[in-house]
Amino acid sequence: MNRRTLLRSSGLLTLASRVAAQTAPEPQKPPYNGPVFKIGNIGCGGRGSFVSGIIAENPGFRLTAACDYFEDRVQAFGEKFGIAPKSQFTGLSGYQKLLEEVDAVAIHSPPAFHVQQAVDAVAAGKHVLIAKPVAIDVAGCETIRQLAKDAAAKGIIVLADVQCRGDQFFQEGIQRIHAGAIGDLLFGECHYEADLIPLQSQEDSPEARLKNWIRYRDLAGDIITEQNIHALDIVSWAFGRPTRVTGTCGRGGRPDTVGDVSDHYALLFEFTQGAVTFASRQYTAWGSPFLCENRFVGTQGAFQSKFGGRVMIRGGKENFWSGGESKNLYRSGSVNNVETFRAAIAEKNPRGNPTLEGAVETTLLTLFGEYAAKAGRSVTWEEFIASAKPVQPHLEGLKA
Repeated sequence: MNRRTLLRSSGLLTLASRVAAQTAPEPQKPPYNGPVFKIGNIGCGGRGSFVSGIIAENPGFRLTAACDYFEDRVQAFGEKFGIAPKSQFTGLSGYQKLLEEVDAVAIHSPPAFHVQQAVDAVAAGKHVLIAKPVAIDVAGCETIRQLAKDAAAKGIIVLADVQCRGDQFFQEGIQRIHAGAIGDLLFGECHYEADLIPLQSQEDSPEARLKNWIRYRDLAGDIITEQNIHALDIVSWAFGRPTRVTGTCGRGGRPDTVGDVSDHYALLFEFTQGAVTFASRQYTAWGSPFLCENRFVGTQGAFQSKFGGRVMIRGGKENFWSGGESKNLYRSGSVNNVETFRAAIAEKNPRGNPTLEGAVETTLLTLFGEYAAKAGRSVTWEEFIASAKPVQPHLEGLKA
């Protein structure tokens, strides 16, 4: 027996190969020779700064302008990304000046502003990358849906940065579900549990309210739309549009009374095929771990996924799929979405702006869930749409 045969028979060759693969340097990417697009960022808070870091790493973009209501935030952002003071804008309408300087815009403002900022950007001929949720009411969702279609007809790109939609394992897993890998959908369960996001200001003022925007329904949407959307996006992606929702929501676990959004939901979504239970919390629960998970069961298999974990399908030999694991999906999903955005601009081919349709439908699903929970009874899709009312943000006392 020679050395290689011995290693193979003992399994050490496989182990050695794995170690070599893990320690081997990553292949270098070829130099970028494509066009470089000037892009501005609206909303310089945590998420805006995080995604802007990803944008700055992409050789096809150059961050040249920024806007935030608060001057100190946009100044800090400008220092971090090397943006000239003359291209730093403040106030509620400062983004309109930003649009005069760029080819594209990334929208990371509070969700209440997403629709109008996207509409104005497209009107100015700018490409748009919009964070979730795309809107906080039905009217806004339909405006964004139509905006994407109108923009595509003009060659303008409008894409949504929803992390799971940019991940290869989620893409393949959902594609397999649609192809019948788990058979007819029967039921599922969806969870989103996270600790409370701390207050950004303890003051009682219009500016403090804007800093704590995530606590206010008119600025953020309820938690089901602003935060739980990550988990519910997979439900919408797999099952489609709900026909009926039943459930409840409330406030009871938070240590303070700031704001008017809920801190927990418990819902049953019914679909043309199958049903999904959903539970969420946004408060500290004695060390309970963060959960953003889904499990869907069909007649031939079961799909399961974790945000930042394994995505797979359990089933027989013809159905089983080991899938894969995206440990840093919060970043990797946005990296892929930013690159997709750049490539679409360079190719001058919006392909009908397909990501917006899914983002709109998922947002509508969350709004449907909110409506049924606050109604405290079973509600049909038709009733939800007929009863929908636009949401007007309270901006009194803020500078234009």
